[in-house]
Amino acid sequence: MHVYKAHAYGNDFLYVHEDEVGARPLDALARELCDRHAGVGADGLIVYSGSREGGSMRLLNADGSRSEVSGNGVRGLAALLLRDDPQDRASIAIHTEAGVKRLDRVGRDGARQTFRAAMGLPAGLRRAAVTAAGEPLDLVVMAFGNPQCVALGPLPDEARFQRIGPALERHELFPERTNVEFAHVESPAEVRILIWERGVGPTLSSGTGSCAALIAAAAFAGASRDADVVAPGGRQRVEWREDSVYLTGWAEVVFDGVWRREPR
Repeated sequence: MHVYKAHAYGNDFLYVHEDEVGARPLDALARELCDRHAGVGADGLIVYSGSREGGSMRLLNADGSRSEVSGNGVRGLAALLLRDDPQDRASIAIHTEAGVKRLDRVGRDGARQTFRAAMGLPAGLRRAAVTAAGEPLDLVVMAFGNPQCVALGPLPDEARFQRIGPALERHELFPERTNVEFAHVESPAEVRILIWERGVGPTLSSGTGSCAALIAAAAFAGASRDADVVAPGGRQRVEWREDSVYLTGWAEVVFDGVWRREPR
């Protein structure tokens, strides 16, 4: 089975064409491939196919659970599908379970390709007061293709992050679990975040999480609607426009290989 690996700011995904998957259960395949000791290692598995306008994808988290969309995962697939296209600028559409995401390649530097992606608009944006891990929290929640929960304020230390992140992911407010961002507005033009990703845990970056953090920070904490969002893995640009939220950042395909283990 042929496997590609790509990442955006350290948020890494494995890509397998749907024709190669066969009858393998996808949840078990994701857990096996994404294992960082006994497998290839990644935050998620994307099963994809190509089309005339771009491609389509199904995303599974490292724990085998399904996810609707990943901004970095979509961008990695665009980088894979366009890797042999010689043009500096190109456009592509990726079909996801959260709808079609349209990306424009705006630059390339070696293997790194930079895209501006139209990620859609938030739904159900609101504040919610909850208690998690014994601590009262004032959150911003929304659907942004996938469930998102943002805690605004100073970033937590490691112990608090490890305590509150999983408690929020599995809080009863979120029947399908949620992605969690801790977001601090450093200036109107910059928001710094930490990420606890549903089905994964801590990640270096998140595309949809960066968008959700900017939306929450702009709606309730004084950030600009056009700002940099800085995660541990690096800086992405997020623009909250009337027609869509746009996410700009890079992705690169780092290797491809053959998975030789037979299905268990």
